[in-house]
Amino acid sequence: MTGMTFPALLQHFFTDRLCTQMEASRHTIAGYRDTFRLLVRFTAARSGKPPTCLGIADLDAEVIGDFLIHIEMARGNGARSRNTRLAAIRSFFRYVAMNEPEWLLHCQRILALPDKRYVKRSVTFLDGPEIAALLAAPDRSTWTGRRDHILLLVALQTGLRASELTGLRRRDVVLGTGAHVRCLGKGRKERCTPLRRDTAKVLQNWLKEWRSDDDGPLFPSIRGEPLSRDALEHLVRKHCLTAARSCPSLAGKRVTPHTLRHSTAMELLHHGVDQSVIALWLGHESVDTTQIYIHADMRLKEKALASVAAPETRPD
Repeated sequence: MTGMTFPALLQHFFTDRLCTQMEASRHTIAGYRDTFRLLVRFTAARSGKPPTCLGIADLDAEVIGDFLIHIEMARGNGARSRNTRLAAIRSFFRYVAMNEPEWLLHCQRILALPDKRYVKRSVTFLDGPEIAALLAAPDRSTWTGRRDHILLLVALQTGLRASELTGLRRRDVVLGTGAHVRCLGKGRKERCTPLRRDTAKVLQNWLKEWRSDDDGPLFPSIRGEPLSRDALEHLVRKHCLTAARSCPSLAGKRVTPHTLRHSTAMELLHHGVDQSVIALWLGHESVDTTQIYIHADMRLKEKALASVAAPETRPD
């Protein structure tokens, strides 16, 4: 068979398909890159070939299946992570099938590999007292404490994803009448999220304190660079530990940046905001995605139960 080699196909997949055609986000590209870094290493070790000598034939359905087992058993990946890796691999082999049709049957076998089923757990979110304790945790007498406080406040009010939050620039903040933040979400879709008056005021003070050009990061590291995802996760975890001293219920929760996003959705839901508006607020593709918050909230279920009259029963 003739055509492009595996290294060439993989390079074109990233440059042409992901970057140019799909305009994938930096976070998506990084996830795909990590998947193929692991897959190439696994296949090279298994075949005894250096990565540059691997061909499409070396990555068949059996190898991909064994790789998925490997990342679960040897690397401790859960079913969600395993399925995310498989989605990236499927995307590549769909690209191969379109561009090198002689490999169509080979690709079909890989595309037929199923996702792994798993139990969907209820989402974790913070209630009012927990949110208040978390926002009070940073030491606002320090520069990093003030940065962390406003970052947590913006995260909890807007529900931005971790990648959207760390990607915010000064120019993305619009103050005054109709104050809001702009962000580039999944699928390169821009959305605007309104800011409460108190959040806008704190942001205004922060912009005066942290002076840089409009393209500078809104929440920089001490070196003036955008915060990494790891740094964001670390500061959330650190302040949760501090907040747990005054709010013990936090000690029993695993709080991540995504937990803050869930908390935003639950706050909107508790205040009677329609699901379609919540979906727009969070940048969800479908209103169906917001169903997880209804299922997670016992207060809404108890309210629904209270509105239903109890059936009449005869006394014994």
